Amino acid sequence: MKTFYDFYQNPVQLSFDDHPFSKDPKHVWIICRYKGQWLLTKHKDRGLEFPGGKVESGETAEEAAIREVKEETGADVEELRYIGQYHVEGKGGTVIKNVYFAEIAELVEQDHYFETDGPVLFSHLPKGLANNNRFSFMMKDEVLPLCMERIEQHN
Repeated sequence: MKTFYDFYQNPVQLSFDDHPFSKDPKHVWIICRYKGQWLLTKHKDRGLEFPGGKVESGETAEEAAIREVKEETGADVEELRYIGQYHVEGKGGTVIKNVYFAEIAELVEQDHYFETDGPVLFSHLPKGLANNNRFSFMMKDEVLPLCMERIEQHN
């Protein structure tokens, strides 16, 4: 288990164990790869980030992950793999989020991407994300580099 502070100085616990904080988390975040590139979305308020969101009533976290990727990028998930789970004690309450890695089969243009401006592809993520204003706060703490390291170890 790793413990650190997020962009807003909230304490974060990240674990690569099987659902250590909740068997039914209410949030998901999906690190996506499409044809050798990283697939992100441009959130209208937060900036560039990997897709994610809330688990809706009646769906599993895995179903939410697949839906969020489709809604925010137009992508069809070919393979979805659980990476880990993190727990944040924020000012607005506790957030428990599953992190997944998704291989994307196809990217389909959509008329609407919900709260985002749609897909953005990167051959590599730029260094210094924590200081890059184009990127969301969600890309600026230790969750992303630790999860990327985990993905590299298992590919």
